[in-house]
Amino acid sequence: MKTSELREKSIAELNQELQDLKNELFKLRFQHATNQLDNPMKLKSVKKDIARVKTIIREMELGIKR
Repeated sequence: MKTSELREKSIAELNQELQDLKNELFKLRFQHATNQLDNPMKLKSVKKDIARVKTIIREMELGIKR
C-alpha cells in the first residue's frame, strides 16, 4: 500500500483501513502460532502498513501537509 493512496482517503476511511489491517494481523498471528502461515514476511508488511496508516492519521490531526 502506497502512502500517496492513503493520503487521498478521509480520516474515517483511514480508521476503517486501520481496523481491517489489525484484524488481518490478528489472523496472521493466529496462523503463525498454529504453523499454518505460508509467508511469514506478510506479518512484517502488515505491521508496516499499520504504522503508515497511523502516521498519516496523526499528520491529518496535526494539519501537516505533504
